[in-house]
Amino acid sequence: MSAARPSYDPASDGWRARSLPGFIGLVGPLWTKKQGDAWLYGLLTEAKHANPAGIVHGGTLTTLFDHALSAIAWQANERRPCVTVALDVAFLAPVQPGDFVEAGGRIVRQSSSLVFMQGSLTVGGQEIATASAILKMVQTGETPGL
Repeated sequence: MSAARPSYDPASDGWRARSLPGFIGLVGPLWTKKQGDAWLYGLLTEAKHANPAGIVHGGTLTTLFDHALSAIAWQANERRPCVTVALDVAFLAPVQPGDFVEAGGRIVRQSSSLVFMQGSLTVGGQEIATASAILKMVQTGETPGL
């Protein structure tokens, strides 16, 4: 397994750590930062995020995408909960433990119940993955029939 890169402190660049319940809490902490009207999400990767080859596991990056794109849709829709219907990820470059991964996204199109999104992950300004997603808006307490 490769050694972690020099330690980076996201707080020094205005990021705030969020300890959240559920699965993302096991992966994180999740880092958040407001940039203009948009929110960015980040993950400071560690050795625990690596696969047997010593690079950050694609499932870790997909988890970050899933959470970030859902949070962006949630914020844009008066904080209506949403669930992921489809998530397509393309990995462009490896991520090393110790890298800080930033996630951003945008709504491409929206209907009354579906949100179509695109997103990207970057490390140090370099795009390392892209995604497209379809999210379904649900009512609080509703169990969506997918």
